[in-house]
Formats: sequence, structure tokens, C-alpha cells
Amino acid sequence: MTSDIEDKPQPLVEHLIELRTRLIWALGAFFVAFIVCFAFAKQLFNFLVVPYKWAVVWAGLDLNKAELIYTAPQEFFFTQLKVAMFGALVIAFPVIAAQIYKFVAPGLYKNERQAFLPFLIASPVLFLLGGALVYFFFTPMVMWFFLAMQQAPGEGEVAISLMPKVSEYLSLIMSLVFAFGLVFQLPVVTTLLARVGILESSWLAAKRKYFIVVAFVVAAVLTPPDPISQIGLALPTILLYEVAIYAARLVERGRAKAAKSEDETPEATENSEA
Repeated sequence: MTSDIEDKPQPLVEHLIELRTRLIWALGAFFVAFIVCFAFAKQLFNFLVVPYKWAVVWAGLDLNKAELIYTAPQEFFFTQLKVAMFGALVIAFPVIAAQIYKFVAPGLYKNERQAFLPFLIASPVLFLLGGALVYFFFTPMVMWFFLAMQQAPGEGEVAISLMPKVSEYLSLIMSLVFAFGLVFQLPVVTTLLARVGILESSWLAAKRKYFIVVAFVVAAVLTPPDPISQIGLALPTILLYEVAIYAARLVERGRAKAAKSEDETPEATENSEA
């Protein structure tokens, strides 16, 4: 079994040197991406404001009157810093994940490395899918819900208008992106746990009704206090749970086929010798 490990055991100092090298590469990639994103921070923020513009159009309002404000002199500057950090994390994530894998890989067996690599690719792809769902659908829906609560001036009523702050809008869209991105990792996590034998598809199926309740509770915590975003996060989470059950079943079928082929191999050898 130990022959499957390519690298020889290393002393603690060499592990620390290896860890330092991987951290330098990861932090360097993040820093370079941060500098580039900060140089285009305004353009990136304008890109993130596009869903708000869609919501304004859906609400039937004048797009020329739609605006975001900041109430402190330094607020927009710090908002640009947050935008740059957010963009840098997204851009540098493949490099960071690769460095983590390179640090862990020497301690894994060959079959474990082969099993881990597909998930290293699937994880950022699923995160981007969750982010795309937020950008193209849920952020416009949430902002449309808030815009619909505005009140026009009338008899006995004063005008109540939504004037979002740049920092609060960025916090909203970032929290939604991270919430959906993490939820979309559910099939990856459950499939990995099924591969190592910690979870079984039958157990996941039996706990489905409890998970539905947990999904709505988590959605209420992670999203703004409006029903659209909460239901919008809970429903994909439940759907992804079903995908996770199916993925776990595929893993179990593959394991059963591999065990069956191993059991049949000695019999075939004995028959050929006879």
C-alpha cells in the first residue's frame, strides 16, 4: 500500500518550507489580481450594477433617474477596495486551489489523487454557476422586490424612494454570490464523502425531509429578509441535494462494480489454470 505514495516521508522543516512556498504563490497570485482589479474597480462595480438596472426597468421606472449614493467621503473608496478583493479572490482561486492540491498531493495515494482532481475542477465551475444565477436572476428579482415597495406622493402620503448606498448594494450582491456559491458545492462535498464511505445515498434519502427544513433555515440566515431571495436560495439547495443523492448512488454503483470485478478475477484465473 505504501508503494502507491510517490514521495518519501519528509521532515517537519521541509514540510514548512513547502507550505511557505505554496503560500507565497497563492498570496502572490491574489496580490497581482488585486492590483489589476483595483485598477478597473469602477468598471467592475458598474458591471455589478447591471442587475440593478434590470430591476429598475422591470419596475417600470425611469432608468435615467436610477442612482446609487454614498454618504461618507471614504465610502466609495473602500467599496472599490472590496470590489478589487472580491474580483481578486475569484480570479486567483484556481491558483490558490492548485497550490493547496500541490501541498496535499504528495501525501495521497495515486487513486486518491485521481479521485480528487475532478472535484478540483468541478468546485470552481459550480461556484461560478451559483454566482451566475445570482447575477442574472436573483439580484434583479431581489432589487425589483425592494423597488416595488416605493411610495409615490399622493393625498396624505409622502414620497418614499429607494436610494441604495454603494457599500450596501455591494454587500448584498457579495453575500448572495457567496451564499449561492457555497450551496452549489453540496454535490462536490457529498460525493467526496460518499467516495470515502462516510455518507451513503440511502442515509441522504432518509434525511431528505429534515434537510428541506434546514435549507429554508439556512436560506433565511444567509439572504436578505425578503421571501424572494430566501425561497430562491432554498429551492436550488433542495435540488442540489437531490443531485447529491444521485451522485452518491453513482459512486456506490462504481464501487460495487469494482468489488465485483475483483471477486471475479481470481475465479477467472483459476479456470484458466485448470
